[in-house]
Parts: sequence; C-alpha cells; structure tokens
Amino acid sequence: MPETALPKGAAQTDSGTAKMAIVEDTPVKLALETEASPETDSPYTPNNIYSAILSRNEAVKDAKRLKNFLELRDKYVSKNVLFEDPLFPANDSSLWYSNKFPIDFEWKRPKEICDNPQFIIDGARRTDICQGDLGDCWLLAAIACLTLNEKLLYRVIPEDQSFTENYAGIFHFQFWRYGEWEDVVVDDRIPTFNNQLVFTKSFRRNEFWSALLEKAYAKLHGSYEALKGGNTLEAMVDFTGGVTEFFELSEAPKELYSIMKKALERGSLMGCSIDALLPSHFETETSSGLVRGHAYSITGLEEVTKKTKIRLVQMRNPWGIVLWKGPWSVYILHRFLDRMSFEDFKKNFTKLEICNLTPDTLLDDVPHSWTVAVHEGRWVRGSSAGGCRNFPDTFWTNPQYRLRLYEEDDDPHDPAHVACTFVVALMQKGRRRDRIKGAKLYTIGFSIYEMIGSEQHLQKDFFLYNASKVKCKSYINLREVSERFSLPPGEYVIIPSTFEPHEEGEFILRVFSEKNNTSEANANKELEQDDIEVDKKKGKGEKVFSGNPIAKACDLEICANELKVVMKRVLEKHSELKTEGFSLESCRSMIALMDTDGSGKLNLQEFKHLWNKIKAWQVIFKKYDKDKSNSISSFEMRNAVNDAGFRLNNQLYDIITMRYADEHLNIDFDSFICCFVRLEGMFRTFHAFDKNRDGIIQLNVLEVRTSRQLYHKCQ
Repeated sequence: MPETALPKGAAQTDSGTAKMAIVEDTPVKLALETEASPETDSPYTPNNIYSAILSRNEAVKDAKRLKNFLELRDKYVSKNVLFEDPLFPANDSSLWYSNKFPIDFEWKRPKEICDNPQFIIDGARRTDICQGDLGDCWLLAAIACLTLNEKLLYRVIPEDQSFTENYAGIFHFQFWRYGEWEDVVVDDRIPTFNNQLVFTKSFRRNEFWSALLEKAYAKLHGSYEALKGGNTLEAMVDFTGGVTEFFELSEAPKELYSIMKKALERGSLMGCSIDALLPSHFETETSSGLVRGHAYSITGLEEVTKKTKIRLVQMRNPWGIVLWKGPWSVYILHRFLDRMSFEDFKKNFTKLEICNLTPDTLLDDVPHSWTVAVHEGRWVRGSSAGGCRNFPDTFWTNPQYRLRLYEEDDDPHDPAHVACTFVVALMQKGRRRDRIKGAKLYTIGFSIYEMIGSEQHLQKDFFLYNASKVKCKSYINLREVSERFSLPPGEYVIIPSTFEPHEEGEFILRVFSEKNNTSEANANKELEQDDIEVDKKKGKGEKVFSGNPIAKACDLEICANELKVVMKRVLEKHSELKTEGFSLESCRSMIALMDTDGSGKLNLQEFKHLWNKIKAWQVIFKKYDKDKSNSISSFEMRNAVNDAGFRLNNQLYDIITMRYADEHLNIDFDSFICCFVRLEGMFRTFHAFDKNRDGIIQLNVLEVRTSRQLYHKCQ
C-alpha cells in the first residue's frame, strides 16, 4: 500500500533540514483453518526438480535414521516381541490434550482387526485415504496429493515395511521439519471402536499405510487432537520441504488455469477450500453439495470438446464420496473424485494452495537453478519481538537478515532486464505441537529494506525515515508466509516479525535465489555460502573457493588440535578480526558442545553448526568492538550476552568479568567465544532437565551427578 509522511513525525537533521518519519500501512488477514473452529485463547543438484526435497537430506543423517529404525526392528524381531512405543503410548495422552472423548477407544494392531493385513496393496493411491472422526481433512488432502508423485510418496513412506517379513509391530515415516528430514518411528497399535478404525482408513479393510502415516504425523505434533484443523499447505510442506503459494480465487490472476497446469506438470501439490462464513458454519454443506471449511485435493486437469473446449478440474474429497451436484459431476473411480468446470471451480471455491517442489515461477516455461539459505531465529519478548511496522518504537528490535544480491537474472525475453529474483518464506515453528499449552498461530509477515554499508543491527531511526522496498502482501495467521520478489542488485535487510509486539516464538526463514546471491542473519551465513561467491572478474558463474579448508574432507572428523588449525585458517580471511585463532582450551569446549555422538571429534555437519554459532556471536562481538581493537569492554559484556539470548543474574555477570576480562577489563575475541560456548553448554544442560519447560528443575542425587558431568563436558 502507499506510504505517506506525516508532519507530526517530522524531525530535524544536523543540517537543519526537516526529516519526515515514514508511515507504512500493514495489511493483515486472518486465515481460518479447514475443518475446525478457529482457535481460542486458553490457560541439491540445482537443475533437478527434486533437489529442494531430496538433496537437503544428507546421506550421513539418512544412514543414521535408517540404522536407528533397523536396529530397533531387528532387536524386537530377534526377541520375538512386538514393539510398544514408549514416547507415544496407546492411551488417552496420545489422543487428546483438552477434553476426553466420550467413547472409550481400544488400541489394536492390524492383525487383531482383520485377517491378512497389508501395509500397501497395489501401490499407495488417493483412494486409500478415507477420513474418520478426526477433523484433519487438511492433512488427508495433502496425502492424496502426495500419492500422485511416487518419488515423493516413498520419500515420506519408506517401502520396505510389511506385516509379514521382519514384522515386529514397528513402522517409520519421514517428514521435513524446519530444514531437515526427521524419521518418526511408531508402533502399529491404532485406535478402534467396535473393531473399526476411528480415524483415517483405507477403503480396503486390510490396508493400513494411511492410518499409520496419520499416527506418525500425530506423534510428530504430540497427539491426534493436535491435528484437528489446519491448512493443507502445512502438511504439503512437511511432506516435501517445498515452497508455498496461496491464491484468493476472488483475486486470482487471469492465467490461473495455466498456473495450475504447470504446477501439476512440475509435480507440485495442490489443494483448495471454501471459507466458512462464520465459525459456526464449519463443515456445512452448500446448495451445490460442496462443504465449507473443508479441504479438497486437486488431482488433475483435463480439457474436453463439446462444441467448445471446456476446461475441467478434478478434485478429491477426503470423505471418499462425491458431493458436487453441478455439471460434470460424473461418478468416476469408485465415486472418489469430484469434477467440475474451471469456471465453476472459481465461482465455488475461495482458496487455492500450491506447494512447489522448487521456487520456479509457474508463469515461466523455463526451469531455473536455485540456491537456498536457511536461517533459524526467534522472537523474544522484551528483546527481539518488536511487532510489525505499526509499532515503530519496537519494530527495529526484530531479528534482521542481510540479503546481498550480486547477479541479475538471465532473461532471454528481455536482455535489458536488470533485477534479481528471489523468494522469501517465513515459517513459525512448533505452534501446533504447543497447542497443549494454549499456543496458536501468530499473525506473521516480513518487510525488506534497502541498506548501504551498515554491518550493525539497524536502529530505530533507520526505519523511521526509510520506507520498505518490498514486503509481503499482508500479515496472516498461517504457519508460513512466502512471497516472490525482483529487486536490483544491491544490499538489503529482511525483517521478519509478528503483527503484534511481545509475542515469543521460534521461526525459520528461507531465502531462495536464482543466482549466487547470499543472505545472512546479521552476517550469519551458511558455511557453504560464506565460502563461495561469484567473482564477476573471472567470468559469470565461475566459483571462487575463498577458504573452506574442510570442504574436500566431508567424510572426515577432526579433534581439538585439528579444529584449532582449521579455525585459524578460516579466521585468516576475516582480516577485521585481529586474532591468532582460538586456544586449545576453547577448541576443546567447542567440541564438547557440538559433539553429539560422543566421539570427541566433530564431523562436517557438527562443524557447520558450530561455525554458524560462531558467526552469529561474531556479529555481536563486532557490534561492541567499536574501536576495532579486537576486544570489548567487560561493561559491554552484559549487553552482548543479552543480545545472544542468554538471561543471567548479576552474580553470573560478575563471574564472567572475573574469569574472562584482562587486567584492563577488556575481553578479547577468543575469550568472548569461549564464554559463549560455555554459556550455551550451561543452558543446554539446564534445558535437558527442565522437563516441564517452566524454568524450574528438580534433581535427585543421580541427576545432580549427571548434570555436573554434562556441564563439565562443556568446560
């Protein structure tokens, strides 16, 4: 929307010129979930279309996940005992978190429900998914879309599982969670009533892949009830790690049919729904037979000719029945598909949701290569939860991510085109799982500002007197908000925020770009992006490796002495840091913090996580090293520690000064990083014992000993 300047906000510059404060309107929308009442407050290989999904899953992690499942299965097979999942028990705690269902369910294994149970019969198909008594049609619509792409399907549902060979009552499924694939193991006990499955089922009584997939997804979020109500895009992203697009059909572009056609051709997943007029109108049938507040999956498009060419849309209702009463409502494929003309589709539905496997625009016929940067962050009340631009006093405190656009797009249709295309996707984390604590989706969005030369966190005045270059269309209460932009080469800053200030939560920010552009969280880059940049002097697209000393040693592990050498070589390219590297003591602390498998060494992935932390802490250090002396005053350490998200009492601040400051009360870079590594270890140890997440721990004698061991491990 247009930005205006108000005389009331004018300020005087040093030159005496009046400077006007910029006021930006921030649109906000509320998204209603399908099939549930609105929540209330309560106490890559770049050119491969699958690169966005498959290449992000490192082979080492994949092997570890598979090993864990296979080890568990083989253990129970050898014992001739059926697996019972202790983390998702067969009782009410896995079903509900609010009110107990009035019916007592009986948890049964498939062999207790029917004869000859099968995991998958003749391949997984959309007709294998029939909704039960749980309001999760949004999830089932996404599963139905998933069955149309076999390669994606068997990424989520590993094939080598059955009720006969090596059967031990254990199954596993894989979901994309905030940048990584997570393997979820479940037993095969399923809620039943009168020997019938209560929730999702197949139309074949002896097929159980869809019921077990639903159970694994429920475990991922804490309970079956946590799946009640949602948006299809949420599950689509969890199945693919893709990039979302959202269309209000009342404002749909004229080329919408072409967009949908290209989406299907490229393997994208699509869903649609009809908004409920009122919260009480969820799951109500319209005069045409369709259902408000209900999710449908789009399974195909076709064109038929009867005097004129007619474009048709095929949809599937998770209820497994045809409801559409209008033209073209032919009962096909065992009554599992609705079919209507494209014009009727636009008139009757209100939302279209598309999950693309890569960010390639659906208006372009040419596939592109994309690079992606992933940043994890959080909004902290009183520190970095500043709200949207409507709150100028706190907006500047939000996390800031720098975006450097180096190379313009290759546009064969317009050689004069000088712009860089990129996609920003902001996703809030863990809100569905935390419903048990009264959590609900925040209304989120982001703005992008042009900046020049600043390496520090931009302050309040910058945002008062500078308008955003681009921003998301509106703030909305969806798990993820994404937008495609095209800007000239330059430096920008992305500000993700909630609509209201003081709302605490975690998020993940993904930035996709067609070229080798970079984004960083306060200069916190991914290791590969930090060490690879495009040198235009050497030719377009030629990569210059400027200092990744372990890039060719992906399969090796390094000890403390080797880490000291590696870190010294990495830091040599940062001439602004006048340091000889880290001490052996600091490197030992780093390994103790990041060594997840107890080997006493770091592998490449652990090193990358460590380097990302150091880069984030380095930004904080540079902020307070104002005289470029490579040290900060011990008096500034309090603010630096707060910036890193640690909240300490006065006694601990005194201890930090006594331990790490020199005789001049200064703290150098090595001591600064060593301090932060140990603080991270302390907080990690505390959180490991804070089972109720209430900031209070109670330990028995054995746990006190264990906690001391964990703490000293990080020393």
